[in-house]
Amino acid sequence: MKNKDYSHLTHIESLDELRLYELIPNVVWIFDLDKHGWWWGNQAAIDFWGLDTLDDLINKDLSDDTQGARDRTVQTFDLAVKNGLTIDPWTTYPNGKPKTLFMMHRAVTLGPDRHRGIIAYINEEVNLGEAPENLLLVEAMRYTNVLVTSFTLDGKAVIENPSTTAAYKHVHAEDLPDGVESEFIARFYNPADGRQCLRDAIDQKGGRWTYQMNTLEGKRLHTLDIRMSRHPLSGDSLILVVEYDVTELHDAQEELRRLAHYDALTGLPSLRFLQSNAAKMLAHADRNNEKLALLFIDLDGFKGVNDSCGHEGGDLLLKELSRRFTGILRNADDIARIGGDEFVILITDVNRNNDASVVAQKIIDEACRPFHVAGQSVQIGASVGVAFYPEDGRDIPALLKAADKAMYRVKNTGKRDFCLAANAIVN
Repeated sequence: MKNKDYSHLTHIESLDELRLYELIPNVVWIFDLDKHGWWWGNQAAIDFWGLDTLDDLINKDLSDDTQGARDRTVQTFDLAVKNGLTIDPWTTYPNGKPKTLFMMHRAVTLGPDRHRGIIAYINEEVNLGEAPENLLLVEAMRYTNVLVTSFTLDGKAVIENPSTTAAYKHVHAEDLPDGVESEFIARFYNPADGRQCLRDAIDQKGGRWTYQMNTLEGKRLHTLDIRMSRHPLSGDSLILVVEYDVTELHDAQEELRRLAHYDALTGLPSLRFLQSNAAKMLAHADRNNEKLALLFIDLDGFKGVNDSCGHEGGDLLLKELSRRFTGILRNADDIARIGGDEFVILITDVNRNNDASVVAQKIIDEACRPFHVAGQSVQIGASVGVAFYPEDGRDIPALLKAADKAMYRVKNTGKRDFCLAANAIVN
């Protein structure tokens, strides 16, 4: 038996306690989960399976049962432990032919070893017709990993498939958290989301929404496909909820977005990300009659670091340099790594050209400070070109071009310095 407490369940010590069950005309059997076989059945159950004696039922060979069938039985037991009683369609195969039944299950413990058991009561045969696809639909709901639940309009769970039982076995109708009105709401990580979703589902007669859910695994992102339905026996209106776990898909999308907008080595934004933000920054500068500065930075002597310390050493230097650059900028400024040893910085609210010059000099000073890489001290430099919005360009491509030309003037006249675009030689 699993390491769980089932002491609250009814315990049946021996077959002698079951004599009164023989008086029940409907099919009743008891299944032992821990040996995966029948423990007992009344005469109606023996007849149902086309057998002659109780021993034939107890010794019936179930070695061909799939792992999925075994898991389904365990999930039914867990659901019966949780709710006290399960009522749902179940497809059986007497004489090798499928027969779908409405079965009720109660969880019990059996014998001196207290095996897990379920008492199955069959009180109604379901007429699903001869079409095999109808039987497949019933089985599919049991085997699928998709979570399927029917709720009343006030959020009480009516029936759920085994995958749902496994995901929400910690949510009990009789032990809801304070202030939570129903199982439907209790499944949401934020109960307010559950209330809103229930209202929307009823008002709009269904729909599709994505929410953070409170599953046994913790917070998971689920897309809920909700449709209005009716109880097949009473005709009462129900809400059919199908849940798809989209956590990994969402995380993958976020990772793709991160890879598209951030440099994998340094964690700095990419040029694409800077360009997407720049439109807002330029529009803000226009409205407030402000000036922006774009600094184009190219490292001096970086190839020598790669040659002497290897590319791993060069990567370590770039990470440290990125931390240094970020440390001297304001929160309102943007920095991006746009190439192997090239960076771009966008400085907002520049009142005087000297403001950008001060930042450019700080960038050069940080780049020139020694680095400790691969057990040795190395030194590089930086050449910086500075362009201003709006006089040197009215969009990022134009500003990049102007700053790049200014940076190359530094490269051609000694390096480790900065140059304003207005002072650059235009070829």
